Amino acid sequence: MSRDRDNILTIILAGGEGKRLFPLTADRVKSAVPFGGAYRIIDFVLSNVVNSGYSKIKVLTQYKSHSLNTHLSRGWRLSPLLDQYVDPVPAQMRTGPHWFQGTADAVFQNLNLILDEKPDHVCIFGGDHIFKMNIRQMMEEHQASGMAVTVAAIPVPLAEAHDFGIIRVDGGKIRDFVEKPPQPEPTVPGGTTALASMGNYIFRTEDLVEILRQDAEMAASKHDFGHNILPRLAAEGRAGVYDFSKNTIPGMSDVEKGYWRDIGNIDAYWKAHLDLVAVTPSFNLYNPYWVIRTYRPQVPPAKFVFADEKNKRVGVATDSIVCGGSIISGGQIDRSILGHGVRVNSYSRVEESVLFNGADVGRYSHLRRCIVEKDVKIPQEIRIGFDPEEDRKHFFVSPGGIVVVTQDGIDRWLAAR
Repeated sequence: MSRDRDNILTIILAGGEGKRLFPLTADRVKSAVPFGGAYRIIDFVLSNVVNSGYSKIKVLTQYKSHSLNTHLSRGWRLSPLLDQYVDPVPAQMRTGPHWFQGTADAVFQNLNLILDEKPDHVCIFGGDHIFKMNIRQMMEEHQASGMAVTVAAIPVPLAEAHDFGIIRVDGGKIRDFVEKPPQPEPTVPGGTTALASMGNYIFRTEDLVEILRQDAEMAASKHDFGHNILPRLAAEGRAGVYDFSKNTIPGMSDVEKGYWRDIGNIDAYWKAHLDLVAVTPSFNLYNPYWVIRTYRPQVPPAKFVFADEKNKRVGVATDSIVCGGSIISGGQIDRSILGHGVRVNSYSRVEESVLFNGADVGRYSHLRRCIVEKDVKIPQEIRIGFDPEEDRKHFFVSPGGIVVVTQDGIDRWLAAR
């Protein structure tokens, strides 16, 4: 018997443009941005869902979704014989000639998915965060509480809290919910953290349908879960909170507990990658009991060549992740993540960088704290990541000094020589 007899439907919100992650989102939706070498961001929430035993999944798409749709069609085919599916659902303008007006409107415009499936509960999760979660533990609390909605939450530093929906609790109930307050209050007076929504919700179906229909009739509403739906349910005493920091999965180490990252900007995205390559990583990709699933291209194993130490032509990687098809040909990488089919040529060096599929680093080049887009050809004898003023002439440089290297930027650099 399928564990999905619980009659649960999961909806993944994956239509976000991800403006703060530009230029990585110039040609793809945020949830389709590569992460960790072998994965896309959406793979993490999808893996959590299927690893938790839920396998009826709708993925709502909108902005530049071709890359995401291709990834889902190639890598996320479940068994229809067991009534399992991951269905991408494009924006269809079912309620009128307009795109999604907010996250709640995205679900409302696809209300037919819920009415057709007739689930007892609906999980609504964001498609753009890095975390591991046994959703069943949250579901058990939600069902026991009798609340209309349960919101997963985690403490965040007060200095960062303005980027999140902030929760004030009274016992197990949410007393109030404020979306992205300019001056968030700490959880306790004088404290240094605030309780933030993770953007992951579980609704009782009848309550979700009711409040979405009511919200759709309100002209002044932003039709958004954070701005409208959750504050209203909190005010009515019908919203509960789930403490994500107590969630456990098989094979989890103590250092991983409560790990959740909103990689909404370039600096956060880069920092999350460095978490992967620590000797004892705070986010472990190598746990066989909670596999992160994805589509993998048919490529040969990674290869390291040349051991000419006398001439300093050694293919070596330290504290790094190197995906299949990559060749470290007499170059060196340290604390870096290489996607599929990357080539690092002789006498070159790559430090604390993320290289997407097909990137090629020319001889004698040196990259430091860079993110290199797919298929970019780095010419010989270039240094990137050492002179911010020079880098900004050709590339996007984040506030934290991370350089995003695109082929257009390389072409500008070559033209300026």
